[in-house]
Amino acid sequence: MVSRGERRPSCGAAGNLAELAELDEEALLGGLRERFLRQQVYTDVGDILIAMNPFQPLPLCGREVSERYRRQETGTLPPHIFAVASRAYYGMLGRRGNRPQNQCIVISGESGAGKTESTKLLLQHIMNLCKGNSQLERQILQVNPLLEAFGNAQTAMNDNSSRFGKYIQLRFQNNTVQGAKLSEYLLEKSRVVQQDIGERNFHIFYYMFAGLSSEEKEMYGLLDPSLYRYISGRFGTSDAAQSWKHKYQEMCNALDMVGFQEQEQVDMQTILAGVLSLGNVTFEPEESDGSVKVSEVSQGWLKAAASQFGVQEDELLNCLICTMSVTRGEQIQRFHTQQQAEDARDSIAKVAYGRVFGWIVWKINELLAENVDPEVELREIGILDIFGFENFAVNHFEQLCINLANEQLQHFFNHHIFQLEQAAYKEEELPWETITFNNNEPILNLLLAKPVGLLSLLDEQSAFPQATDKTFVDKLNSSFKASLHFQPGRGRVLCFSIIHYAGKVQYTAGGFLEKNRDTLPANVHGLFINSVTPLLSVLFKATISRTGTLMPHVKAKVIPGADKFNSTRKQSAGAQFRHSLMMLMERLYSANPHFVRCIKPNSQKEPGVVDSQVVLQQLRYNGLLETIRIRRDGFSWRPSFEEFAERYGILLVKPDVSLTKESCLEILQSTELSGWICGKSRLFFKYWHQEQLGKYVERLERAAVVIQKVFRGFRYRKSYLKLVAEQRAQARRLQEEAERERRQQLAVEAEAQKRISFPVPMPRKRHPRPSPNPPDKPPQPPVPRPRSKLTESTPFDNFLDHSAPRPVLGTKKQAGEEAKMRKCKRGASLRWFKETQAEKVVQDDGAFPSWLHGMISRREAENLLMDEPLGCFLVRISQSQPGYTLTYRGEGRCRHYMIQVQPNARYVILGEDQAHASLTELVQYHQAVGIQPFMEKLTVPCGQKSSEILNCKDLECVTLDLPAAMREAPPEEQPCPSGPSTSRSALQSRAAAALRHMWSGRTKNFPDQQSLDKSSTKPSSGKKRVFPRLHSSIRLAMQEIQQLSSAPLNTSVQSCCQSLSTDDVNPE
Repeated sequence: MVSRGERRPSCGAAGNLAELAELDEEALLGGLRERFLRQQVYTDVGDILIAMNPFQPLPLCGREVSERYRRQETGTLPPHIFAVASRAYYGMLGRRGNRPQNQCIVISGESGAGKTESTKLLLQHIMNLCKGNSQLERQILQVNPLLEAFGNAQTAMNDNSSRFGKYIQLRFQNNTVQGAKLSEYLLEKSRVVQQDIGERNFHIFYYMFAGLSSEEKEMYGLLDPSLYRYISGRFGTSDAAQSWKHKYQEMCNALDMVGFQEQEQVDMQTILAGVLSLGNVTFEPEESDGSVKVSEVSQGWLKAAASQFGVQEDELLNCLICTMSVTRGEQIQRFHTQQQAEDARDSIAKVAYGRVFGWIVWKINELLAENVDPEVELREIGILDIFGFENFAVNHFEQLCINLANEQLQHFFNHHIFQLEQAAYKEEELPWETITFNNNEPILNLLLAKPVGLLSLLDEQSAFPQATDKTFVDKLNSSFKASLHFQPGRGRVLCFSIIHYAGKVQYTAGGFLEKNRDTLPANVHGLFINSVTPLLSVLFKATISRTGTLMPHVKAKVIPGADKFNSTRKQSAGAQFRHSLMMLMERLYSANPHFVRCIKPNSQKEPGVVDSQVVLQQLRYNGLLETIRIRRDGFSWRPSFEEFAERYGILLVKPDVSLTKESCLEILQSTELSGWICGKSRLFFKYWHQEQLGKYVERLERAAVVIQKVFRGFRYRKSYLKLVAEQRAQARRLQEEAERERRQQLAVEAEAQKRISFPVPMPRKRHPRPSPNPPDKPPQPPVPRPRSKLTESTPFDNFLDHSAPRPVLGTKKQAGEEAKMRKCKRGASLRWFKETQAEKVVQDDGAFPSWLHGMISRREAENLLMDEPLGCFLVRISQSQPGYTLTYRGEGRCRHYMIQVQPNARYVILGEDQAHASLTELVQYHQAVGIQPFMEKLTVPCGQKSSEILNCKDLECVTLDLPAAMREAPPEEQPCPSGPSTSRSALQSRAAAALRHMWSGRTKNFPDQQSLDKSSTKPSSGKKRVFPRLHSSIRLAMQEIQQLSSAPLNTSVQSCCQSLSTDDVNPE
């Protein structure tokens, strides 16, 4: 046994709180405050990171910082979120003597503490560590801005609060990311229909009003934002509108980058516009029979909502004002009260928005799924970004679920940091003074126990049609009156309080049963399944899993006259959340965890201000003081003897190391480690010991690489010399044979000369040939020809290992097959261009852009740009696969960038995070914004120089190979074959004529789209445009609403549109 006195070499008490000499709340708070005021927002507690939200952008997370943490040892650098990402990544790979293992990073903290930004930085650094530069990595990084738009909102505590939880699973094969999966938890759907004072609806609604042009608003049926009840008739300042407009553009780019089709995007925004219109439908009682009807002022809004949802107006009205049921074959109609009608309206809005969000998550998972052999084992890094602990002035059902999730995460932290560790000390009989911590298991039992837990009682009451929120509260008061963590409410308001690990929270019980039931009005399910909007039909054909996940692939059978939604869906909202939480905890317990504790320095969101009471409260309920104590005095790494000897037996540099206690002690004695303890069945190490042992293993690995390098060099040098000697001996034999044959030939010729002598003919005079280059142009240097694949191998080739198979020399048959394959690929690329790209690339005047050079090789492109100025560029069609390559004249060399055409017809340069609707738009964008990573801007296009080059023939074949129906152009526009002397302008004019005719033939009729997967996309240069299915009905409804509006209201509409955008002016 070795003493545990000496500690890791200190990086300073300011960097690692586990090395504080005096451990109390004052020292802890002082260390954090001092670092925060020096703009050092990251602090270590052993291997746990504390991140304080600076409430301002800091130069701490740029690309240069990420490169530094990627290349250097994290132990030599200050604490950082990138260091946590590096530890998780290398732990997943099994570097530094560790066994490959799935990893998870748990980010926790209050709302507004910076969890979402921490998640972005973790993803950014992990993608930088991969260094694959694939389009998949860029798509993964675009997931966050997309989910923020639809799942985040402004609250009283946070301007960008996550109103849902997400767990991102990154899946790796070796060191390359192969796919990603996203799990979402408990979207706060009630925010769609109601927001408290000082709060807003989801970001996407404000982004749409600020980012859409006036023409697009007319297309979707959107008017002045002050008219809409679901956003409380409030919008924002002009600065906020400009910021939202920029965010809307980012969101649209994220949709394009991830791979959403344009028709899907249009349908999605049309449904969101329908949700807003539905919120403006109001009801008034009928005077005759006591039923309700839609008020006169909201008739237009009902018509607009029905058109935006793609359903009949009268059918939607029936779903709102009455319920249809079938009893003993007889159809019974029950009319709603005004309150029931309003509840039905809000339920439809919440369910529609929730299903749109669930579909977005499902679509992301489908587009980012790994495309590998199912038998290949993939490693995983999970990142949990879940809503923080919340305690508002009024707390509802959503706050209860959110705080329950935080209770589970706190229990997971306590279990991993305190319970497992101290149980191991007790089992191994080590001298240890027990550290007490705030155990929140009784609170979890209060909430989750069956059959008398709070959620179980809520489900029980939700099953009774006559139960109310009051009966639910009475049930809680009678069941938990003896609990120390439950307090009944006082006064007339229905409420109760729970003493959470982070403090007491009072919950308002109003609406608990309705939100837990999460019901949908009768017949709405069948109505939306039959919608002419494909996306809405897909959303309601989908089934809901046990955890609340949308599953669009499972088709639901709809029985006419009955709503099967409520009868088949047996899980309440609380039960779904409980099941999803259980699955999440299973994932976390099966992986190696890393913890990031986010701290909010003040409640006013002011930069550079530390509120000691706010920070101290968070430190107390997070248990950070006890965490520091156990990290300072405890042993966080506890491998068994067998595991340690198997992993680090290489340090003894001998074979067949036995997996025993004696071998472990021998290994440790060969190192300079101190501070560890040997128990009865396992070893106990400090949190830094694993990193130090990894360095010993790395040193041996580097030595092994040197040994392998020297041995292989010796082996191949010996083989090389032997092969050279054989070649030289063979060359000498060939030379001797040639010399012998030459002598024999000379002897034969001499003998013949003696017999007869003929006169020697004089050589002809060689006439000078004209130079191929003009006299005023300097001669071009010869282009070196590539080495043929048919040449024999020489001693300088790398085929020197006699045991390795020798290269097979090329034959004429193989050369013919390769040429045939190249010709086949070339033909496929030309067909792809002709059938899918020619219409989109041609300009408005019918000509191809001057920078498009058809299908030319890399060498030909470089020769064209050889004498061009810096920044000159051209685009060529790829010869081996469908796509393009952009060739750029850089400083001293040419660069080639691959342009990928995504399945949703968007153009992206590999490595870039910006998608473009057309090739022309891509070129124009990068004439203003440089291409990563060198940020080189395109300047001058390289135009065509000759009519005989390959690209002109390619563009000509596009017109010559058109179908006969498309070639029926007027005589002056019909293309005709031409020889090599045809001018470039003639070829372009013929291409323009044929393409114009082809386009006019295809755009005479605008066919309706019948499926999401076959939806068309629009070329950006004024070609097809995708519209909502009932666009004309939406316009009529908007006109009716505007006619009912007063003149001052129309003035406010125009002024608001002018404040949103300079081009958002509608004179009507």
